Amino acid sequence: MRALRRMSVVFLVAFLASACVTIHIYFPAAAAEEAARTIVRDVLEVQDPPGNEPGAAPEPTSRGGTPSSILPAVAWALDRLVAPASAQTPDLRVESPAINRLRASMRSRNAELAPYLRSGAIGFGRDGYVAIRDLSDVPLRERSQLQRLVNEENADRRALYREIARANDRPDWETNIRETFARVWVDEAPSGYWYQDAGGNWRQK
Repeated sequence: MRALRRMSVVFLVAFLASACVTIHIYFPAAAAEEAARTIVRDVLEVQDPPGNEPGAAPEPTSRGGTPSSILPAVAWALDRLVAPASAQTPDLRVESPAINRLRASMRSRNAELAPYLRSGAIGFGRDGYVAIRDLSDVPLRERSQLQRLVNEENADRRALYREIARANDRPDWETNIRETFARVWVDEAPSGYWYQDAGGNWRQK
């Protein structure tokens, strides 16, 4: 019986070791969404409701069936193999002079864009940018100004996604960051704003 238990431990350690070989630094989706939500709320001047912080998920616990004599070996394996792999999980950095300038620029422009977002002349595209939706109610004399605002906003957004990727030394994350922001812009948009769904159709919140 002891020999069988030792073999089980050896097998478990070998399995964990082989699993660790395939672990890579991955895009931190949850951290990116949290950062995007903070930035979007700042730009749109959305108030964060108190007590809206998600609770921490309970840690899984081991339940019955594992002989007590094996547990120390399992703990050793997890400490030596899983912990170093977990250390490869990156934090998402969203603070830099360039990022702060872009946030301030977008925040100051929001007051000019808001009336057009409320009227439905423009909306949040599915690609993370602002898009022209319907200019029929926009006076001719204002249309060139609106187009300029949209172009400037999209230039800032494009630069923001790129700068966040650069701040983390992961330019390959730019697409993931843009896609994350695209969802969060819609999530945080005030009621009445227009947005594009996944199929490119315009809908109103």
